[in-house]
Amino acid sequence: MRNRHAGRESQRGVVAIITALSLVALVGFAGLALDLSHLYVNKTELQNAADACALAASRELTCDPSAGLCSASYLDNAVAAGIAVAARNSHDFQDTAISIAPGDVRFYTALAPNAAYQPSGSADVSSRFVMCIARAEDIPPWFMQVLGQGPKDVSAYAVATLRNAQTSCAIPIGLCKPPAAPVSSPLDGLQVGQWVTSKLTESATGSFDWIDFSPNDGGGASELAEILKGSGQCALPPAGTGTQVGQQGNIASLGKAWNTRFGLYKGSDSFSSAPPDWTGMSYTAASWPAKFNAYAGAGDISNYRTARSQYSPYQGPALNGYNPIDQSGHKNFGADRRTVVVPVVDCESWKTSNPQTVPILGYACVLMLHPLSNDNGPASGEEVWLEYRGSATDPSSPCATSGSVGGPGSIGPLVPSLVQ
Repeated sequence: MRNRHAGRESQRGVVAIITALSLVALVGFAGLALDLSHLYVNKTELQNAADACALAASRELTCDPSAGLCSASYLDNAVAAGIAVAARNSHDFQDTAISIAPGDVRFYTALAPNAAYQPSGSADVSSRFVMCIARAEDIPPWFMQVLGQGPKDVSAYAVATLRNAQTSCAIPIGLCKPPAAPVSSPLDGLQVGQWVTSKLTESATGSFDWIDFSPNDGGGASELAEILKGSGQCALPPAGTGTQVGQQGNIASLGKAWNTRFGLYKGSDSFSSAPPDWTGMSYTAASWPAKFNAYAGAGDISNYRTARSQYSPYQGPALNGYNPIDQSGHKNFGADRRTVVVPVVDCESWKTSNPQTVPILGYACVLMLHPLSNDNGPASGEEVWLEYRGSATDPSSPCATSGSVGGPGSIGPLVPSLVQ
């Protein structure tokens, strides 16, 4: 009996040892699962920030190399936009703000291995691809530190560029198809750099008019004003789908909304509710007599690309009641607000249609040249000019917009798209 009792005592010791060893193993497995899950959550949150950074930065990659060498401001603005949008995200279960360093927003001219992308200071200014790297360093383990494991680093990568859209946004202006251009090729006869006017009788080859993207809802001028101050009319399908637009005519009281894009504000409007362009520099027939290629040509005042790189404010005649922002305002709060996408329509058939609606035939890129001196703009007899910059579907277009990315065959305007 004493031997049996001693055997039971010895077994109890073995069980204690086995239990202790099992607990260590169980803690290790639990720690491995929980700590890995912790790192994966951080990875997912960082990926969201990297995606947002790349999309925001790619929106600024609108350098048109065919117009000459672009300034470094294109990349600088892309870096600033990417960092600002990424900072709206957090990691570690949304507890810690994400900050992407300027050197982790990198650029290249084509989709390439990660090592090819360069920071803005050394990258090609005509780059069309941007990679953002979001990092979180020294994430402490919850359990594995018991087994000697120290803090871990996690990172996420995303690459974006501008691709043709399935749906997009545009401002409420209809660029008139030249009378001789076929419906199947509505931009024939327009020359890149050409100025087009809002007075339909002034030009045989190019003009434009206000339009309403939803002519049956009764929104009128107030609806169009909000579109001008915002991102434009979005969810517009590709041309040729039969989408009807209307309300031809000189719609009044849109001057305030139009002028916000030049950094000119009146009343309750401000840069926070209606962002300005990178520059407010104005181009009129008086200041740019050639009435051609104010975007990149030589003239009496800086062309648009030069003014954009310098964040030049409005320097034209004083406008009654308007408060222009200064150079720092354009730099800190600006965006691409004057190189805009507009639908192309047949204005000749517009005049005789009943009801007055016509289909969208295409999308063009135009430069808004100057603010309106009268709040009623063309409705008061004021001549308003735009500069034609080519098809908005061109891969080198200086225009980019928002919208849904299309498939391989899409031919819509350019929108930010994740590619890696």
